[in-house]
Amino acid sequence: MKIADLYGRQLLSTEVPTELLQTAKGLTVRSAMKAEGNWVICNRCGSARPKSACALPGGVYYCAECIQLGRVSTTLSLISASEPNKFKKYDNDVLTWDGNLSDIQAQCSKNILTVFQQRKQHLLWAVTGAGKTEMLFEGLDWALGQGLRVAVASPRIDVCNELFPRFVEAFKNTEIQLLHGRNDSPYKYCQFTVCTTHQLLRFYEAFDVLIIDEVDAFPFAQNEGLLYAAKHAKKREGALLFLTATPGESLLKQIKTGRLGISYLPLRYHGHLLPTIKCKTTPSWKLKLKKEKLPNSLIFQIKLRLKKKIRFLLFVPHVEQLKQVQQILHKQLPGEKIVTVHAADEKRIEKVQMMRQNEINFLITTTILERGVTFPGIDVFVLGADDDVFSSAALVQIAGRVGRKIDRPTGDVIFWCGGYSKNVLEAIKQIRYVNRKGLILLKQRSTSDD
Repeated sequence: MKIADLYGRQLLSTEVPTELLQTAKGLTVRSAMKAEGNWVICNRCGSARPKSACALPGGVYYCAECIQLGRVSTTLSLISASEPNKFKKYDNDVLTWDGNLSDIQAQCSKNILTVFQQRKQHLLWAVTGAGKTEMLFEGLDWALGQGLRVAVASPRIDVCNELFPRFVEAFKNTEIQLLHGRNDSPYKYCQFTVCTTHQLLRFYEAFDVLIIDEVDAFPFAQNEGLLYAAKHAKKREGALLFLTATPGESLLKQIKTGRLGISYLPLRYHGHLLPTIKCKTTPSWKLKLKKEKLPNSLIFQIKLRLKKKIRFLLFVPHVEQLKQVQQILHKQLPGEKIVTVHAADEKRIEKVQMMRQNEINFLITTTILERGVTFPGIDVFVLGADDDVFSSAALVQIAGRVGRKIDRPTGDVIFWCGGYSKNVLEAIKQIRYVNRKGLILLKQRSTSDD
């Protein structure tokens, strides 16, 4: 390990070689945990717990919240070194992407550039398929050219895997690192990092520009420790940009109180609206599944897509239902390659790649593919959309997998559910809301063109 491996990082004292601890200059040593009365607080993730809930033998306490990255305890320290920004500055553009933005995208892009330059905190609220990634390029081009350190983080591994090659292609001359729990590549000090939000727990005042994509997604939205990590991973005067298509109440409250700026884009990059949701009420779908059957209308829609050579995703609520549906479809579709995927699937990345490379016609999946992945020209089916596992935001994101490419900007989103539950109704309401906003914007553009 070199001193550069600690620039903007925070590692446990047990993770740093003793020789480096003894010889390196400029290291910062902080207590990994602090005790306050009957509570202990983790300085890595910010979580606070009663001493009685996290005690070890010998009067030692540990943090259970961030234990997946190595156990923090009251006997350890966090070691870091200040970020020196040892990166080359460029007079010319760093960006190698030669694509174009629409007028609306270009305005959002300018807003993002200003956020980075003025080191603000900001939210880009854009519908799924609006081209959020491309709207980041101008601001990232400026930041990298200035020798600033940047990171794009997402709660989901699949999203990181989707974003990484796009950034590599857009910034061909910049070293970019991908960090997540399923990537075996060792850490290296570089200017541009793409990582999961959990990896931010290993950084401390590192980034001049930090972007959190899919900020409403699990586990980030439900984990205060990850928000704590994000705020501490950026420099104190650094810029923080949130990206989402479905902002939660916390973000909306910050906007209303003026603590967070906002840019809004209700149209997709190709100028089309979000696909609308069609619902088929099937009160007995769970009973059918137990009897090794699927709704006849679902079988019909699947066979129709295969006949028309339209690829699709089929979402189910729970992992145990994947095999049930797979076995039923094996009987219904002899000779068809039927693949399932879920979060803990060891071959998850390979299976998603099979779908990307057109090696299979469809995937049966849980919510793990609700966001951050793009398969051109697909339709989407959801069996049991009224299940509690599907939040309204998740259902909107699932619908957003459809119509993402300009050569097929529309498609079908069909839900099978026992009834019109709150989450289904809210998802329909959200899409209708942003589509109304989009129609108003289209009308304004048409008037200005005239």
